[in-house]
Amino acid sequence: DVQLQASGGGLVQAGGSLTLSCAASGFNFGDYTIGWFRQAPGKEREGVSCISMRDGRRYYADSVKGRFTVSSDSTKNILYLQMNSLKPEDTAVYYCAADWGPLSSPWQPYGMDYWGKGTLVTVSS
Repeated sequence: DVQLQASGGGLVQAGGSLTLSCAASGFNFGDYTIGWFRQAPGKEREGVSCISMRDGRRYYADSVKGRFTVSSDSTKNILYLQMNSLKPEDTAVYYCAADWGPLSSPWQPYGMDYWGKGTLVTVSS
């Protein structure tokens, strides 16, 4: 069975940091573009960051550039999102997803092959 298990969400003060993890299983991690979307209440799901496991290219939404870093451990099939300098507007449910297709910019939530359940990030002001 394919699984994407996200973890690491929580409550943090503005300016703080969190690291999200996404443990993948049931598919060939190295063949996919894997990354993070987020959805805040009343807003559409947006692509935050992703990495092409085929060639290592990365994508970051403008709103997180310089603050978030996506990385992976292909030996453990885990994707990470290091989030620094968090802002209240980063509050959302964060989802990891995998797409067999190439990395696209912006990274859109349509046509993903696999989705994980979300993890809630709340940033207090």
